[in-house]
Amino acid sequence: MTGTIFSPDSITREMMASLKPPTLADHFAACSRLGRYLTMADSGRFVISDDLISSRMPREAVAFASICSKDEVVARAALLPLGRLGADKSRREVYEELFSLIEMQALSPRVRADAEAMIEGGFREARILELEANLHDELNPARARYRTFLETVTQLVGGKISQGFFLDEFTDFTNTVAGRLDFGIYSFCLDRIFSAPAIPLKLKKTLTVELMGFPPIIRRELLSNILAGDATIAELAAFTRHAMSMHLKKERVLEIELLEAVKMKRLSTADIEISLKGQSQSAAFVSGQA
Repeated sequence: MTGTIFSPDSITREMMASLKPPTLADHFAACSRLGRYLTMADSGRFVISDDLISSRMPREAVAFASICSKDEVVARAALLPLGRLGADKSRREVYEELFSLIEMQALSPRVRADAEAMIEGGFREARILELEANLHDELNPARARYRTFLETVTQLVGGKISQGFFLDEFTDFTNTVAGRLDFGIYSFCLDRIFSAPAIPLKLKKTLTVELMGFPPIIRRELLSNILAGDATIAELAAFTRHAMSMHLKKERVLEIELLEAVKMKRLSTADIEISLKGQSQSAAFVSGQA
């Protein structure tokens, strides 16, 4: 399938093979192979930077997050607890090797640069605090803007602002926090809007059309959330499917529907990988015969 979101990573496969039974790191690797944002183990919500900074996650999972998270905020946050572990001289060699891997393999150029800086800085606390301060300086204004937007949602529900004003505010909010707010927080906000009975269906449909113009990975997560949401009404789900067929290419629609099936637990990552492997083998056979 051209433009498929499923791109198995040889490194994550090798690392997964050494982690038995399945762990949170396995789950992160599965998310990565599906080309999606990282979620918690039960897939109930997306991982946010607070989850990493709190140091409550296993080190292997944190390392995976730094390398394969498509949310740069989350990946940068993952470096902080790892850097503090590397400050222990008895484990320095192991963490220098890990950070070298992150420097080479992380999806985010910013994370690769921060990993290099951590190694060059000798995992000194001052260097870690500098990176942490830089992250918070960028994250805090975005979260403040998020709280302001929540007040706008409350005003909409209370009938104190027009739907047109709300749409303008939504556009400004999205543009302001793009790349600066944890995707999990942004997604949670939209989920609450689409599930709130007090918000008019017409407005939800308008927002759905707005999502069609979002970058593919973000659009895929948000639209599949609408389709898989427990509180999604049938009319909104039907409208979303119609809008997808009108605005998106067939392969993009299929990607969203596959991710919806994963979220609804109708398909697993393994099911999809087996299917793709079968397609690849069939294509190779046909090519060989030709």
